[in-house]
Amino acid sequence: MNLHDGAVEAQDEVLFEVINGFGVITLNRPRALNAITHGMVRSMWQQLTAWADDPAVRAVLIEGAGEKAFCAGGDVRALYDSRLNNATHHRDFFIDEYRLDYLIHRYPKPYLALLDGIVMGGGMGVAQGAGLRIVTDKTRLAMPETGIGLFPDVGASWFLGHLAPTLARYLGLVGTTIGAADALYCGLADVWLEGDAPLHLRETLWQLDWSKGDTADPLGQLRAAILPLGRTWTDAAPLIAVRASLDRHFSAIDVPAILASLQADTATPWAAETLALLLQRSPLSLCVTDRQLQKGRRLDLADAFRMELVLGYHAFESGDFVEGVRALLIDKDKQPRWRYASIADVPVAQVDAFFTSPWADGTHPLAGLGKDE
Repeated sequence: MNLHDGAVEAQDEVLFEVINGFGVITLNRPRALNAITHGMVRSMWQQLTAWADDPAVRAVLIEGAGEKAFCAGGDVRALYDSRLNNATHHRDFFIDEYRLDYLIHRYPKPYLALLDGIVMGGGMGVAQGAGLRIVTDKTRLAMPETGIGLFPDVGASWFLGHLAPTLARYLGLVGTTIGAADALYCGLADVWLEGDAPLHLRETLWQLDWSKGDTADPLGQLRAAILPLGRTWTDAAPLIAVRASLDRHFSAIDVPAILASLQADTATPWAAETLALLLQRSPLSLCVTDRQLQKGRRLDLADAFRMELVLGYHAFESGDFVEGVRALLIDKDKQPRWRYASIADVPVAQVDAFFTSPWADGTHPLAGLGKDE
C-alpha cells in the first residue's frame, strides 16, 4: 500500500508547520483524545519523509491538541468495524502504522515528543522512538492492550524489552497507568517538565539559536536547552515503594506462576490490586504477551515489528480483540467473555500458533523494513 494514498483525508486531523527550524506535528483530534486514524498515519509518514530532506527543518516536535491527551492510541473503533465487516482495513492500518513507528525510531534528525496528558498504545508508538521523550505533570502513560484482547504492540516488544524484565512484564501484562515520575524511573521518558515548564519549553525552542553550540550535534544542542527546564530523575516514583514486591512476583517463570505468587500475597494491597487487574485481562492475550516480551528482548527493532504484525494478524483472526472492544467500548458492559475463561485453559499450542507467520518466506508485508540501512 502506498502511504501517500489518502493522506489528504487527515488534513485537519494532524497539523504541520515549521517554526524556527522545528517541524511541528500536532495530533488534532482532541475530542477523540487524539487517537490516530489511518489517514493521520499516512500524512505523518509523508510529511516526515519530506522533512528528512528539507534543510529548513533541523528537528521535529510532536504534540497533541487539547488539554487531556497527547494520544490515547489508535482508532480502535475503526479497526473493530473493519474486522467485524471482514474487511482488510485493520491489516493495512497496522502495516502502515508500524512503518511510521519504525521511521520515527530511525529518523535522521532529532525527534522530540511532548507527552502531555494521556499516552497509550499508538501514542506510545509515535513517542518511544523520540530522541527526547518529554513528560509533564499531566502525563498518564500505559500499554493497556491485554484489556481489549490484544498485546502491547507499536514496537513495545523492543522498547519494553529494553527495560528491566520485571518492569516490562508488569507494564505489558497488567497495562497499568503510570505518571511522569514512574515513566522516568522505568526508562520510558527522558525529562519531566513540572508546573508551567511546558510553556517555557515552547519559548525555549522557538527562540533557540541554532548557530550556537555544536552544530554537528543538534540533539546535543536540544538536550542542553531542554534538560535544565526539568528533572531527569526522581526518588519519588511510586513504583520504587513496591519494587521489591514487583520483582518477586514478576520474576516468576510464567503467567500462571505470577498469578499464584500474587494470590499468596493478597494481604498486601498492591499485590491484591495487581492480581485483580490481571484477572480482568484476556487470558490468551496475557500468555501471548508474556511470550512476546521474552522474544522481544532478543530481537532487533525491525524484527520486533515483523513479529508484532504476525501477532496482530492472529489477534484479529482468532484472538479476543472483537470481544474485548465490544465489552469495553461498544456495549460498555465491561463483562468480556474471553475465548478462554482462565489462564489454565489456554493451550500452549494456541500460543505457539500466534507466532507462526501466515505469510510465506519473503512475502511478509514488512520484509523490507531495515534492509536499506
